[in-house]
Amino acid sequence: MTMKDGTGMKKTKILMIVCLIAGFISAYKPAPCARISPGTPQEKGRFVWPAGKRVAISLTFDDARPSQIDTGMPIFDKYGVRATFYISPDNLEQRLEGWKRAVHKGQEIGNHTTTHPCTGNYAFSRENAIEDMTLKAMAKDIDKATRIIVDRLGVQPVSFAYPCGQTFVGRGRDVKSTIPLVAERFLTGRGWLGEDANDPEKCDPVQLMAMESDGRVFDQIKPLIDKAAAEGRWLILAGHEIGEGGFQTTLARTVEEICRYAADPANRLWIDTVGTIGRYIIDKREPPSASR
Repeated sequence: MTMKDGTGMKKTKILMIVCLIAGFISAYKPAPCARISPGTPQEKGRFVWPAGKRVAISLTFDDARPSQIDTGMPIFDKYGVRATFYISPDNLEQRLEGWKRAVHKGQEIGNHTTTHPCTGNYAFSRENAIEDMTLKAMAKDIDKATRIIVDRLGVQPVSFAYPCGQTFVGRGRDVKSTIPLVAERFLTGRGWLGEDANDPEKCDPVQLMAMESDGRVFDQIKPLIDKAAAEGRWLILAGHEIGEGGFQTTLARTVEEICRYAADPANRLWIDTVGTIGRYIIDKREPPSASR
């Protein structure tokens, strides 16, 4: 056999091996990955809202601003919508009779503390900073607000909104969570400036996310509703003033368009108070399995 022949045989063997490997590779087809985007519901085991609804929505407003009675309540009365109002006692007195009528019509009154303490990074709260508070002081503030609500409006609040959405007191290694205080006293606790709607299967009722409604037109709110509906979630919207514009104002026309949209049975929206929807979720969810 000549050198030329030997080289040719080597090339032939290499070619055969390459072809064999290529055959194995082409025959192997990995199973396609199940791609589920974050929040995408699976029909099996999906949380069931009542009466065939596909999404729950709560409209919430903080601080008992007078515009909530003057501008907001006529809209809610018109559409028969019940909202949740987290009361600041000082503002309550400005429209006390209006708030009494609101309670009579089924609006929910929630606790928002007495003095609205927030981080001292905000100028308005520098003298009432949560960094300088203790859990005992926060509990006292919360309980005083509840007593005022019971005394002035005759209702026991079951819902709470964390002032500025902040859930702590203290500094550094001495920071303490206020969430357990809220869990001891209320059915629900609502945050602020959340980034999504609540998953009814997974959400903690005393750490509910709320998305801002202030300053948004309906065309900006509707995508939030659509996303929550596609995922079977609970969308909580949070605002302050109700009117035509300005700082921390939920536009009156946006409130009306949301109420009108919810009133159309074809949209299958359940719009109700935080306390009512929170209770439904708590009662509906099965207790966690003891086995893991």
